[in-house]
Amino acid sequence: MRLTNDNSCVWINQLQTRNNIKTLSKNLICDYLIVGAGYTGLSAARKLSEIKKKSKIIVVDAQLAGEGGSGRNSGYLVDTTLNDGFTSNKDINNYKTKTKIYDLGIKTVKKYIKEFQVDCDWNECGKYFASSNLKDQDKAMLFSKLLNELGFQNEVLDKSKLKDRLGTSFYKIGVYTKGGILLNPAKLARSMVGTLPDNVELYENTELLNWKKVTNNIECQFKKNQIKTKKIIFCTNGFLKSLNIKKNFSFPITLTASMTRPLTENEFKEIGSPKEWGVLPIRPMGATVRTTKDRRILIRNTAEVENPYSMDISKLNKRSQLHHTGIKKRFPNLPDNIIENSWSGIVCRSGNGSQIFEKIDNNIYAAGCYNGSGIGVGTLFGEQIAIMASDQQSDEISVIQDRKKPNWLPPQPFLNLGIYTRLAYERIRARSDV
Repeated sequence: MRLTNDNSCVWINQLQTRNNIKTLSKNLICDYLIVGAGYTGLSAARKLSEIKKKSKIIVVDAQLAGEGGSGRNSGYLVDTTLNDGFTSNKDINNYKTKTKIYDLGIKTVKKYIKEFQVDCDWNECGKYFASSNLKDQDKAMLFSKLLNELGFQNEVLDKSKLKDRLGTSFYKIGVYTKGGILLNPAKLARSMVGTLPDNVELYENTELLNWKKVTNNIECQFKKNQIKTKKIIFCTNGFLKSLNIKKNFSFPITLTASMTRPLTENEFKEIGSPKEWGVLPIRPMGATVRTTKDRRILIRNTAEVENPYSMDISKLNKRSQLHHTGIKKRFPNLPDNIIENSWSGIVCRSGNGSQIFEKIDNNIYAAGCYNGSGIGVGTLFGEQIAIMASDQQSDEISVIQDRKKPNWLPPQPFLNLGIYTRLAYERIRARSDV
């Protein structure tokens, strides 16, 4: 089944329509083929072009470049996470490694933005982990203690302080962390498309149907044509499994989000005229909520095992009603028809919250499975997998390879049964924070 380009994502709809789109129309031969044109694939192509100036580099994507998960996410560039399973003392060393990777990711994106003078509404405003349930106070305090031990500036906030900063009295307890960054993900992804070097060819709406290794080459079959390459780098994140890449180590999850129209001056004043902010849930499956530079509110409060290729409009409308409920819980005085649009997108998860980054064969490489932290980690992994595919080494690769590797997952139907059960359990636990 082919991925479709839809016009439901507000982030993407704010951008100018591109008119330089090419689709594969003939057989080609190249030195490097990169599959996937999100943060990872585009960053890999850019880095490869620097290292291998005389090599022929091709990037393909099943839909429009940068308009998959990269352009559809909530726009958090994170320095720390809470719900990835690494907040206990026995895993503190692995958590340190994860935060090192996050830090390297932030630095990689910063460097890119500075070099190409990218406007992506970058805001180093930090982020909040919050809950509407006071029972989560102990969890918040333990997380704050861990952050203190690791040297991350943070502050535990009660309902009153959260109300002053966020403009809503919904949350009862929270932890503010200073290092998080908010940005416009579609603007960042679009800039990476626009800054591809001249020795990189991009083919969009070009779905890889199957591939095989023949002697020392990789033969890739598309709908009508073929690409033969010396080396291939898979950067398809949630679709790695569908291409038989590390298929027993990751799985896709479908998320849906909605964004409001810009608040009027009176509506904005009514919620306290807050500075731009972003809230992540203390409980897994709670809502992710943020405001934007142009005074919109974004909410994501669904995560499920769903067809990763598409979500029909009737299903999306049902999820949009959940988003509407979540907004009204937090801002009851806002009008009922305030949502401008809703959309779905794919993230990639592993069983233990770890990422995929490896050389699978002497000419096959893969990077992905970012567990919701794809802006920074995806950009970092793209550059570093390109370095690895060039038979080079770096300090960043050493840090990445020091992480805990993704654990093996059971086959179907047991995997989906386990995911369904876990998501249902977490959804019940977080029902007050939807």
